Amino acid sequence: MAEEKKLKITLVKSTIGAVPKNKKVIESMGFKKLNSSVILPDNAATRGQIAKIGYLVKVEEV
Repeated sequence: MAEEKKLKITLVKSTIGAVPKNKKVIESMGFKKLNSSVILPDNAATRGQIAKIGYLVKVEEV
């Protein structure tokens, strides 16, 4: 089987002033605290979430 690509996403900016809809996206991705990281599959759904909250996160390929 081909190895699935993964993305390491780090929350680098606080969600205090963020739009409520974007706060829900952050929560659904699994972030708990500032500077925490999650590893998610590189697919269309994840890319769409990153597009919404791109100003709050840093993305790296794993």
